[in-house]
Amino acid sequence: MDLRPAEVTSILKKEIESYQGDTSMQSVGTVLSVGDGVARVYGLEDCMMNELLEFSGGVRGVALNLEEDNVGCVLLGSATEVSEGDEVRATGRIISVPTGDSLLGRVVNALGDPLDGRGPLGVGDDDFLPIEQPAPSVVERQPVTEPLQTGIKAIDAMIPIGRGQRELIIGDRQTGKTALIIDSIISQKTTGGGDPSNPEQVLCIYVAVAQKQSTVVDLVRRLEAAGAMTYTIVVTASAIDEASMQYLSCYAGATMGERFRDEGRHVVIFYDDLYKQALAYRQVMLLLRRPPGREAFPGDVFNLHSRLLERAAKLADNAPQINPRYKAGGGSMTALPVVETQEGDVSAYIPTNVISITDGQIFLEANLFNSGVRPAVNAGISVSRVGGAAQIPAMKKSAGGLRINLAQYRELQAFAQFGSDLDKATQATLTRGEKLVEILKQGQYAPVPVEEQVMMIHAGTSGSLDEVPTVRVGEFERAFLAHMRDAQPEVGQGILESGLLSDEAKATVQEAVGAVRAQLGM
Repeated sequence: MDLRPAEVTSILKKEIESYQGDTSMQSVGTVLSVGDGVARVYGLEDCMMNELLEFSGGVRGVALNLEEDNVGCVLLGSATEVSEGDEVRATGRIISVPTGDSLLGRVVNALGDPLDGRGPLGVGDDDFLPIEQPAPSVVERQPVTEPLQTGIKAIDAMIPIGRGQRELIIGDRQTGKTALIIDSIISQKTTGGGDPSNPEQVLCIYVAVAQKQSTVVDLVRRLEAAGAMTYTIVVTASAIDEASMQYLSCYAGATMGERFRDEGRHVVIFYDDLYKQALAYRQVMLLLRRPPGREAFPGDVFNLHSRLLERAAKLADNAPQINPRYKAGGGSMTALPVVETQEGDVSAYIPTNVISITDGQIFLEANLFNSGVRPAVNAGISVSRVGGAAQIPAMKKSAGGLRINLAQYRELQAFAQFGSDLDKATQATLTRGEKLVEILKQGQYAPVPVEEQVMMIHAGTSGSLDEVPTVRVGEFERAFLAHMRDAQPEVGQGILESGLLSDEAKATVQEAVGAVRAQLGM
C-alpha cells in the first residue's frame, strides 16, 4: 500500500480538532513501598510540597519529601488499604480544610470531615483554605490591648491575656489544664450572649491532639450543657488516629480561626497539646528518614511550633489596605497552647521552645493542685508579657498588689512552719495571704464575670476580709456576690461600662462587705 505522509497528517489534524473529550493532564505515579503510615511514590516529578495525593484505594496522603527519584508521602488513612504498585494521582491542590460559619458547633477531624454524625458541613469550594498560611507581618498587626476575659480570677487578675496574644498553659498531667480551657470557653459566652451571629461574640476552637476519645466526648458534653458549643469548633485527632493527622490537626484549626479573624471577628484557639503534636511530628519525620536531632526530634521542630503560633495576631484596622487577603481589619486570633511537662521540668526541649515563642506562660503546679489550691496557678513562675495593657483599669488597680502580697506570703510561710514567734507585721502578711489564696480558689466549670472579680479582689486586697475566718472565705464570697447582684447591680454594671472602680463604688463595696459579714456572723 502506498502511504502518503501529507494525507496521514491531515487526517490526524482533523481527528484532533474534532475530539471533544477531556484533554486535561494529570500527574500519575506508582507506589514503590508502603509501611508504618508512609509511602514512597515514583513518577510524580511535578509534585508540590504539602500537595494532597489520592491513592487508588481511596486513601489520601500528603507529599512531604520531594527527593530526586521518589516522593515521600504520609498517609491520612489506613496503610492496609495501600499496596505496592498501586496508582497514585496528584490533585494539584495543597492540603486544605473547610472553613466558615457552618463549622461552628461541630466536631471535625484534621481534614475538616465531620465526626459528630450530624451530616455534611455544607461548604462550597471557596470555603476551602490551605492549612499552611503566612503569618501577618509586623505592619499588618496592632499592639495587644483588648482584654480576653477567661473568667478565672487568678489569671485575669495576675496573668492577663489580651486578644491576639499567645499565652502558654504548662504543667504536669492531671493539674487542671483542660479544665482551665473549658472554663475559658464557657466564659466567652459573656461577650456576645453565646450567639455566633453576634459580631462581638468571641468564637472558640479547641484542637485535641492525641487525646482519648472519651475525653473529647466529655468536653463536648460539658460545652453543650453550658450552652457554649454553639460558638465552638472542636477539631480532634484522637490517640488512635494516624500520627500525620495528629500533627496536621493544629494547622487545620489555625486555618479555621484565620477565616474568622480575617473577616474582623475575634477567635481564641486552644491547642491541647503541642508536646503530643511534636511527638507525632517526630514519628512522621523519622519514618521519612529525616535526620534526627536533640531527643530524636527533627531539626525543624522549633519551626513546627513557631510558624503555627505566629499566626495568632490582632490585625491592624487598615490591614485590608496593606494586604488584600484580609477582608476586614481589627479581627484577632488568640492562641492558648498547652504543653505537658514531666515532673514540673519547664527546662526540657519542647517546653523551652514554646516558652520562647509565646508571650508568657501560666504554670500549673502539681503540689498546689494536690494541696487543694485550684486552679493550681503558680504566680511566681507564671507571667504575661503583655501585662496590665490587657486589663480593664478597675482590675489593674484592684489587683495591683495581689502578686506582691502572694509572693511575700509564700516566702514567710516557710519561716512560719518553724513555729517561732512572729511579729505583728509578719502575722498580718500571713493572714492577708491566706485570705487572698482562698479568694483565688475557684470551682470547676464556674467562670466568674470580670466585674464580680474586681469587687471580690478589691475586698481582699483592701484588708476588709482580714478578720474573716479563712475556712469561711468561700462562704462569704458566695453571699457577697449574691448580695451585689441582687441589691446593688448598678455597681457591677458601672464597672462593665466604664472599666473603672470609682470612689463611690469602693464605698458601696465596703458597706456591702460589712453588711454581709454581719449577716453571716463574722
